[in-house]
Amino acid sequence: MSDNDGKKTLGLRGGSRSGNVKQSFSHGRTKNVVVETKRKRVVVPKAGAAGGAKGSGGGSHGGSGKRPAGITEAEMERRLRALQAAKAREAEEAAQREAEEKARAEERERLRAEKEQKEREQREAEERAKAKAEEEARKAREAAEAAEAAKKAEAAPKKAAAKDESAAPARAAGAPAAKPAAQPQRKADREREERGRSARGRDDGARRSGKLTLNQALGGEGGRQKSMAAMKRKQERARQKAMGGSQQREKVVRDVQLPEAITVAELANRMAERVADVVKSLMNNGIMATQNQSIDADTAELIIEEFGHRVTRVSDADVEDVIKIEEDKPEDLQGRPPVITIMGHVDHGKTSLLDAIRNANVTSGEAGGITQHIGAYQVTTDSGAVLSFLDTPGHAAFTSMRSRGAQVTDIVVLVVAADDAVMPQTVEAISHAKAAGVPMIVAINKIDKPEANPTKVRTDLLQHEVVVEEMSGDVQDVEVSAKSGKGLDALLEAIALQAEILELKANPNRAAEGAVIEAKLDVGRGPVATVLVQNGTLKQGDVFVVGEQYGKVRALINDKGERVKEAGPSVPVEVLGLNGTPEAGDVLNVTETEAQAREIAEYRAQVTKDKRAAAGAATTLEQLMQKAKDDENVSELPVIVKADVQGSAEAIVQALEKVGNDEVRVRVIHSGVGAITETDIGLAEASGCPVIGFNVRANAPARNGANQKGVEIRYYSVIYDLVDDVKAAASGLLSNEIREHFIGYAEIKEVFKVSNVGKVAGCLVTEGVARRSAGVRLLRDNVVIHEGTLKTLKRFKDEVPEVQSGQECGMAFENYDDIRPQDVIEIFEREEVERKL
Repeated sequence: MSDNDGKKTLGLRGGSRSGNVKQSFSHGRTKNVVVETKRKRVVVPKAGAAGGAKGSGGGSHGGSGKRPAGITEAEMERRLRALQAAKAREAEEAAQREAEEKARAEERERLRAEKEQKEREQREAEERAKAKAEEEARKAREAAEAAEAAKKAEAAPKKAAAKDESAAPARAAGAPAAKPAAQPQRKADREREERGRSARGRDDGARRSGKLTLNQALGGEGGRQKSMAAMKRKQERARQKAMGGSQQREKVVRDVQLPEAITVAELANRMAERVADVVKSLMNNGIMATQNQSIDADTAELIIEEFGHRVTRVSDADVEDVIKIEEDKPEDLQGRPPVITIMGHVDHGKTSLLDAIRNANVTSGEAGGITQHIGAYQVTTDSGAVLSFLDTPGHAAFTSMRSRGAQVTDIVVLVVAADDAVMPQTVEAISHAKAAGVPMIVAINKIDKPEANPTKVRTDLLQHEVVVEEMSGDVQDVEVSAKSGKGLDALLEAIALQAEILELKANPNRAAEGAVIEAKLDVGRGPVATVLVQNGTLKQGDVFVVGEQYGKVRALINDKGERVKEAGPSVPVEVLGLNGTPEAGDVLNVTETEAQAREIAEYRAQVTKDKRAAAGAATTLEQLMQKAKDDENVSELPVIVKADVQGSAEAIVQALEKVGNDEVRVRVIHSGVGAITETDIGLAEASGCPVIGFNVRANAPARNGANQKGVEIRYYSVIYDLVDDVKAAASGLLSNEIREHFIGYAEIKEVFKVSNVGKVAGCLVTEGVARRSAGVRLLRDNVVIHEGTLKTLKRFKDEVPEVQSGQECGMAFENYDDIRPQDVIEIFEREEVERKL
């Protein structure tokens, strides 16, 4: 039997060359295979075909080139037909576009003609009304003239009779002539009086008809009555008609500010049109909307143009344009006190130094002796100079507070302890001062201590590019002691000198602008913000916006607790009258009206909400899946934080967010300012988390709710303790670390089969000890083959707990039999170690 069995060989048509190839297989088998190769066909067009193609192309293509090589006549014809169809389609589309453009032009022309016709009719109506009014005025004037002439005619004969009796024939001749002229005039006067009386009678009846009588109310007769406004309009029309016709009121064209979205009622209000007319206009345009529904800017623009008003498009961000930042004229500027921020490492004596300057005791009022708020104070020196001081915390958690203090200040006093030198927060304070671009004065504190070394402080500062005057630099340095008061006068002189060099000025006669140093929620006074006024004068009764909050100044309280009427530049005051607690660092601006302030605050709140939503949202499905996968392996410790002031809450949240690693993290569900309330307890119960109070306490309902619901409330007054406790709680979520201790090695010498046991390895313990309770690994060529536990450990025929080095024993693995001679058994013990963050 042949390979092709008499069948025709499967090959390629035209120009193929065949050949045999012998294939070889294993075991001496071979097979002949017919292989055909095909030569590449080169198509050479015929002379007649090329001419025909050229002729056809010339008919339709306008003399195109000769047909490309390798393309048949039928293919060429199909291409030409497709080209002709495309051209025809293009011509048809062009004609259609031209027709549409023509129709649009006709529609525009028609609308313009209609508008012109309407304006023409309106002008004609105005002219007719004007002509009618002039005609009536002319008739009234002629009637008045005729009446005047008649009176003169009556008076003339009497005078003539008194003068001369001989003129009687003339009077007799003249009287009949005057009488006919006076009679029509008197008749006209009587008709006018009758018309007036009848009109008064009708008006009185109409006015009375609009009043509801007791009989009508009880009997229900009369149906719907006209309103008083309608009656007044009717009276006004009648009065205008009696005075010579109604004059058409001129249309008032207004500039309407149009935001991106607006309600129908607000649109009607801005146009000074009736809401019903605006709704009717919307219906005519195919939009069904009530007065409380919002419409987009394009639709509103169409309606405004229909009513004949002008449109001014504004964006949502334009609401902030009412806060005008104007350059003050040089002649308006007046000198202002300098703002000095005291910065440095924790426990280097910043607040004690300020105490010594103020002759007060602030440190005793701070928990743990460390400052946890930004304090703002004003001090008057012996020379009469007024200085505004800001005292910032030195703890690492209060980085943002120090940054905020450096941004609103004019001079930074860097406090460095002479016995401690430059520390991490000292370096950070230097960075903040340099970033803010403010001059620095170094106060070397605790100079009275025996171990004080001011030279080391100056040398350490050189590493951070702070060169003091004693080291031939330009930074002033003063050695002081807050305890003994040494060097305080020199420090105040240095501050005064620096302030004089800066030539600090501001314009007090303008709308106030300031920065929020601190904010808190007071039980008796509501939201309170400590504001440092930077420009202008803040007065009682001013309307202001600060961040996402707004309000009206209800009271101003200075740093001594006294109420003041106003606060000028560089004066720190507590402001009462906010609608909510602002963020520390927000800018306060005074506005003209409360509506403007509310609009700006709402816009800022919406922007913040949108940003927060955009930041927390996963944009793609892959990101969502990845986030869920990442969170699956991370344990979370949720907490709720309530603090006394905004800056402390911000610092605590930032410190807690740094606690944790890849396995555990702290999540602050909610942070706020003020006492712990029932709402916080309800949120804590739903989230299963504790409530942390920093310098605040829970009110009575919150305490009762926490006891009933089993919610833990933890109180703190020092940020160190708070962070340490949360870190310890988060450490409890970490899984224990497993550590292995290798206790011995054994080598398998022989393998035996034992009934009811399986394979047993005869081993020699080569190192350490073999224990029954330990874990084992089987190594073959230093590769781990199996890891498990021992089923049995025997010495001779006895089961033993352990076997020492150099002794032989028998071992059998739990659920594993693949053991061979020369394998090594590794014996180890596991130990769990508790981990900490």
